[in-house]
Amino acid sequence: MAQLRQYYEEQVVPKLMETFHYKNRMQVPRLEKIVLNMGLGEAIQNVKIIDSAVAEMMAIAGQRPVVTRARKSIAAFKLREGVPIGCMVTLRRDRMFDFFGKLVNVALARVRDFKGVSGKAFDGRGNYSLGIREHIIFPEIDYDKIDQIKGMNIAVVTTARTNDEGKELLKLLGMPFKN
Repeated sequence: MAQLRQYYEEQVVPKLMETFHYKNRMQVPRLEKIVLNMGLGEAIQNVKIIDSAVAEMMAIAGQRPVVTRARKSIAAFKLREGVPIGCMVTLRRDRMFDFFGKLVNVALARVRDFKGVSGKAFDGRGNYSLGIREHIIFPEIDYDKIDQIKGMNIAVVTTARTNDEGKELLKLLGMPFKN
């Protein structure tokens, strides 16, 4: 069992039950999945960027990502339907907890002038989204071997019903909110 998952079961669940007055452990919000997405608009001109993005995301997530393709053609962007333009991976269970622990304890700590993540990026149902401008904050990425710095979106999906429940869950799991 992942260390963070064990911490969730032993420490976070009792605190959330006390805070929100749940009668049953199954009512307590939990992490459902984490989705990592890397959109690469530059892949229209250079297809090799997709290969490097897939390799780097596989190193970060520990799971092979799926290459996403354009749904429709847009002439202004010189984009055709079916052209690869990004990659994504969905993490669940132990891999999800391992990635979340690495994100909170290692990667975010490596961001320059880091003051915390925004507490306003919730969607109204307890899910949190986070954008990262440089994927090199993850320790698996070797700075000398990358060809281009890429950004990525991280969506943390929870079973919480409200933003307050979701924020409290993530705060207890170690997410450093600034507000």
